Amino acid sequence: MLYMASLFILATLFSKALGTSRTSPPAGAVIVRAGTTTAGEFRTVSQAVNSLPNDNSARSIFIFPGTYTEQVNVTRPGPLTIFGSTTDTTTYLQNTATIQFGLSLSTAGSDDTSGTLRIHKNDFKMYNVNVKNTFGQGSQAIAISQYGTRVGLYGCGFFGFQDTVLAEQGVQVFLKGFIQGATDFIFGQRGEAYFEGNTIAVTAPGYITASGRSSNDNTSYVFNQNTVVLGSGAASNTAGRVFFGRPWSDYAKVIFKNTVVNVALNKTIWSVWETNDPNTDHVFFADFNTTGPGIAGATRASFSTLLTPSQATTYTISSAVGSDFAAWVDTSYLA
Repeated sequence: MLYMASLFILATLFSKALGTSRTSPPAGAVIVRAGTTTAGEFRTVSQAVNSLPNDNSARSIFIFPGTYTEQVNVTRPGPLTIFGSTTDTTTYLQNTATIQFGLSLSTAGSDDTSGTLRIHKNDFKMYNVNVKNTFGQGSQAIAISQYGTRVGLYGCGFFGFQDTVLAEQGVQVFLKGFIQGATDFIFGQRGEAYFEGNTIAVTAPGYITASGRSSNDNTSYVFNQNTVVLGSGAASNTAGRVFFGRPWSDYAKVIFKNTVVNVALNKTIWSVWETNDPNTDHVFFADFNTTGPGIAGATRASFSTLLTPSQATTYTISSAVGSDFAAWVDTSYLA
């Protein structure tokens, strides 16, 4: 009996370690399935989104495995949750649903309209979906363009090169996901954003963030317990030429806490915007407890701040997105 009990405990722990599987639709969800001929199902995510009533009712969509090449624009007023099929909801690693498109700003006319996934609504959640802008180098090309408030992205992957994630405005969290890019690939002007438990992959020399905060308001990007790595297929000259960020505007505000850095950063960690236009007069660039081989020999730019432990405690999910976060954030994705 003791042996059987031990096996049960081990099996339970193993199951928890693997996370929860979600490979079939929750009750009531609209279904997206590549190539489907079943009545009531949709072949594209856009068709599913457009099928929903334009009202305040709460709705959900479930995406079966596949690559869906399309732009998706979400605007309906009611709460919406999109689920991607996965065998482990706790991570992006088992995601099987991908939305991709390859449009650049130079063709689309703006950052927002180049986005593969455009969120122009409040009360939106998405779990375990990969979103890619496949345009590549040469122009801004957005994977997710986020304008909503109370938006949660959980176990999702965002892939691009320049300007991958546009956290432009509203209140949002990115938890236990993956974000890949090279140039200013987490950016925006008025967004209040919190990032925790993500893998941030750099694929060429450049800047992880480009905050466009233009006044001394309450907006900021707060990063906690993320890992920075060299992305798959990264340019050979990437190491030593990566920065936590540069200031798109003069009041840029970005905080990195408890970051593990596995790719060599530039020794100064933070960069000016441009040599002739530094944008550093009012910036707040700060880090605390940054560890890993990539931080070795850091000297930090004079306009940046190395936080003390007491200072670091003031930058949290509450400071980033508000003390009411538990009312809308899926806190099971927090450490």
